[in-house]
Amino acid sequence: MEISGKKALVTGGARGLGAAAARHLAEQGAQVTILDFDAEKAAQIAGEIGGFSLQCDVRNEEQVKESLAAATKHFSESPRIIINCAGIASGARVVTRDGDVSTALFRKVIEVNLLGSYHVMSYGAAAMMDLPALDNGERGIILNTSSAAYEDGQIGQAAYAASKGGIASMCLPVAREFARSGIRVMAIAPGLFHTPMMEGLPQETVAGITANIPFPNRLGAPSEFGKLAADIIQNAYLNGSVIRLDGAVRLPPK
Repeated sequence: MEISGKKALVTGGARGLGAAAARHLAEQGAQVTILDFDAEKAAQIAGEIGGFSLQCDVRNEEQVKESLAAATKHFSESPRIIINCAGIASGARVVTRDGDVSTALFRKVIEVNLLGSYHVMSYGAAAMMDLPALDNGERGIILNTSSAAYEDGQIGQAAYAASKGGIASMCLPVAREFARSGIRVMAIAPGLFHTPMMEGLPQETVAGITANIPFPNRLGAPSEFGKLAADIIQNAYLNGSVIRLDGAVRLPPK
């Protein structure tokens, strides 16, 4: 699918990988709606790229439904491109050193990362199904964000790895379901990227993290995520798969 002239929606587009994806799509000529919990930052990024922004908690199904409708009304057409980047990386051991369990955190991470992506994917696909097919029969693409942690989860990442594993696992069955409607479903599993979360760490900690990345021996640039997202959108034969974007890193236990 050509990106220019298409309507796109990016969740978590106010910062990090989501912001990079939104910027790259806009540079390629897409009209981009940003959904984010941080309304002020989302509006800032949207203003910079000539897009549209909405405050949305992706855990809330009704908010997601209303946001999709508002994006469609604003650009006079439903998005053909959806990129789910909204997520949190909160971590905790299953049983803490004090003997407490982390059920509440597990539930929150699953609700934001996995259920939130599912909400946006569901309502986004339903809207895409009403769009006319393009010349190649395609109606749209949904690109979800998994993580290298879905295969290499570290100690304290049980909730995060489970949420990202769910995103990876549903990719193929949903792609098979949506095939009859000409809607592709893909996922990217990023490794270690230079995002706001990394920027808050001490330099020696970052150096220790990057030491495990074979090549290139550095953190990934968010722009590289945006570029891969665009490449996937433009390659119609990519469907139902998870692509790791990680410099060949395999995360150690901790």
